[in-house]
Amino acid sequence: MGLFVSFEGPEGSGKTTQIQLLSRWLVQRGCDVLTTREPGGTRIGDAIRTLLLDPAHTEMQPEAETLLYSAARAQIVGEKIRPHLQRGGVVLCDRFADSTLAYQGYGRQLDLDTLRTILAFATGKLTPDLTIYLDLAVSEGLRRKQGCDESEWNRLEREVEAFHERVHQGYLALAAAEPHRWLVLDAMQPVGAIQESVREAVSSRLGKV
Repeated sequence: MGLFVSFEGPEGSGKTTQIQLLSRWLVQRGCDVLTTREPGGTRIGDAIRTLLLDPAHTEMQPEAETLLYSAARAQIVGEKIRPHLQRGGVVLCDRFADSTLAYQGYGRQLDLDTLRTILAFATGKLTPDLTIYLDLAVSEGLRRKQGCDESEWNRLEREVEAFHERVHQGYLALAAAEPHRWLVLDAMQPVGAIQESVREAVSSRLGKV
């Protein structure tokens, strides 16, 4: 099996930049890298992403939201992630199952044990080898997002601040519960400093694959 690295954090935390930098670095070192995102990454997943993030869908129920995310996740695991790992490649995923626990569990306040059962079914119990969480205060994340056209904000980004605070606390709780898997980094650090920490963590795990 290869190495599976997921990135978590709010919009504005710099996940995309860090994934791109890490991907280029790994490719230069001869790794076979698959970079993808959730929800999406497949034809079916991208269609579900459009449905999920459309700001017009204000009536979407939390349970429906959870199952749609899980459907997109099941598709990308079966179609892309697991085959790539079985070939010995490295997978870098912008969000994975922990997002559901943070957003739908802590944010929407759905039952965490029920969510874990759904996630196990959707992923075939696949878990990242390393999860990098770019930690950013809710107020700072919203401030960074306000620099964008508000019409581009997706359905979840438009939630009230209290929702985002619950998500933030949820991520910290998840990281504290599995310190061997999670690497929490301050997203206010310079891009280069964050990337250095990311590469160090990934290098250490590549040596064990």
